Amino acid sequence: MAEPVRSSPPPRTGRAWRALDRLHDVPINFEAPPEDRFDAAQGWLLDTYCQPLPSEAPGPPVPDGPFEIARASMERYEFADPRLITAIYYPDQELRGRTMLLTGRFLFMRFRMGARVNNVVDQTAAVDGRDVRVWGWSYQTLRGHLETGQMRFQVWKYLDDGSVQFHIDAASRPARDANPVVRMGFRMFGRRLQLRFAHRACARMDAIVRARMAGEPVRERLVDSVDVRPVSSAGPAGGGA
Repeated sequence: MAEPVRSSPPPRTGRAWRALDRLHDVPINFEAPPEDRFDAAQGWLLDTYCQPLPSEAPGPPVPDGPFEIARASMERYEFADPRLITAIYYPDQELRGRTMLLTGRFLFMRFRMGARVNNVVDQTAAVDGRDVRVWGWSYQTLRGHLETGQMRFQVWKYLDDGSVQFHIDAASRPARDANPVVRMGFRMFGRRLQLRFAHRACARMDAIVRARMAGEPVRERLVDSVDVRPVSSAGPAGGGA
């Protein structure tokens, strides 16, 4: 039986795993627009980020090169700064449809929020007349989340010159069903945290890729950002809150 991968320190608790299990049948908390075409005129706040990563040889992605390193890190959600957000999930579930329990932090407060992976992309696309290898995934917020919307994370490789990029695209609106006090706090601090999360994610991804290319330790608190365990493991871990 495979052992669960745990963050350290501290490990996630049995209560958190039970909270994750309760999310599997929880629906998303908004009506997703057709083809994920979010419109700012409908009140959506749209953000786009692009982080250049080390390049590699032109052509298909190179084994153990920047594209593949970034892809592996994205699958493990390593780019998230654990000082802002952590996650637990079952990694041997299919990525598409995977439910995640996110714990956000600001000031002295912590908030548990559900999200579900709604799409996975693995293709070669034409971007401004150039062939680009694209891999990535997106998640949507579940009922009880502080926001409504979607975040998309992708790694791109331009096949003509080998340049590699990490992309984040987000569409968000405040949730209406959150606790009024929590909602007020999020209105005051949420935007700043959104921006900080994205900027830190870009910086962490660049650090991860550069360190692993050089065969050096990653000078980032990676293991603390995610706690995963296989579905096949024998139930949630014990422990208190």
